[in-house]
Amino acid sequence: MDLSIRDARSDDQDAWLKLWNDYLAFYNVDLAEDVTAHTWARIIDPASRVSARLAIQDGNVVGFAIHHFHDSTWVKTPDCYLEDLFIDANIRGRGIGRALIDDLISICREKGWSRLYWHTNEDNERARKLYDSYVSSDGHIRYRIKF
Repeated sequence: MDLSIRDARSDDQDAWLKLWNDYLAFYNVDLAEDVTAHTWARIIDPASRVSARLAIQDGNVVGFAIHHFHDSTWVKTPDCYLEDLFIDANIRGRGIGRALIDDLISICREKGWSRLYWHTNEDNERARKLYDSYVSSDGHIRYRIKF
């Protein structure tokens, strides 16, 4: 398996969009096209805190890790939030998700950030098996008010 991980580039838009749409379908989410366009614009904007690392296998984009850093009141250096992690369904279970998380861990260490964290659905057992191999859940429950 020829796997590399790199930052998203503007010419990755079509490949990313296919995976993004699969990701939204996985979570049964319907986003307006302008939200998706705005997300992509932020990903490729060097001034944005939103970034995407792409997993490239044999020249094809097969996964992504969208993340951003932010300040915290609990530590002195930024936290990194892994907001979206997705691997092409046809090749899951081959270590690509782990490679993307390991890549983010390296970036966090290199930049001196304090923590990497993420959320997932309770019933996402396959992903939770991977996540639990890094660290146990810290027991927090998410609350969200939509406006």
